[in-house]
Amino acid sequence: MRMEIIGLAAVAMLLLLVIIGFVIRAIMQRQYEKALIDYQNKILSQEMDEVRSIYMTMRGWRHDYHNHMQSVKAYLAKDNITEAKGYLNRLEEDLADIRLLFDTGNLNVDAILNAKISLALENGIRCDYKAVIPKELSVSDIDLCVVIGNLIDNAVEACRTVKKEEQFLRLYIAPLKQQLYITVTNATSEVVRKLDEEYISKKRGDHGHGLKRINNVVKKYDGYINRKNEPGVFVTEIMLPL
Repeated sequence: MRMEIIGLAAVAMLLLLVIIGFVIRAIMQRQYEKALIDYQNKILSQEMDEVRSIYMTMRGWRHDYHNHMQSVKAYLAKDNITEAKGYLNRLEEDLADIRLLFDTGNLNVDAILNAKISLALENGIRCDYKAVIPKELSVSDIDLCVVIGNLIDNAVEACRTVKKEEQFLRLYIAPLKQQLYITVTNATSEVVRKLDEEYISKKRGDHGHGLKRINNVVKKYDGYINRKNEPGVFVTEIMLPL
């Protein structure tokens, strides 16, 4: 009888240790994911600040376009070609590589869209795009930029897997039936597999984290996400409540 009690106690202790192990592992996993999200949010915030600064510089340059042209004309009128070139070179440095492609009224979203799509165009990817952002949103600017930024990053990464002439990216954002509808369609040569209702690229790493971050934001706002992988094309559709 005593041996049976000892045996049962040993089994109970073993089960308890297993349960404790699972709990500790789950806690550590949550802490890791939280730390990763906090770090990525910090990086995104810094990136947004930098892009917004460049974007505002460009808007200011456009606003002062007439004044800049008058300055250049003044140098040319005096045949001071060297000073005129120097002035134009300084303006060119301020402009960086970002184009003013979007002006939705949402400064943070405009900054991310202009930066990401400009980079795609600079890489030779054929882009079609349209974005209409309502003034009132239930989604925070940070979360919306997380979704948009990761969608475009993933699309650009996928385009790099196909021939240059086959690369394309289509972006559309607009209100639709009390929802903010976001869709990105892009070329790809990747064959993705579906695992636990999530599309996971064969190439994991940052791409996998990007997919997870998009999913987390959609889940946070009780939104909708649909991904379709057709031959040579990958489509993501997202709806977030207004």
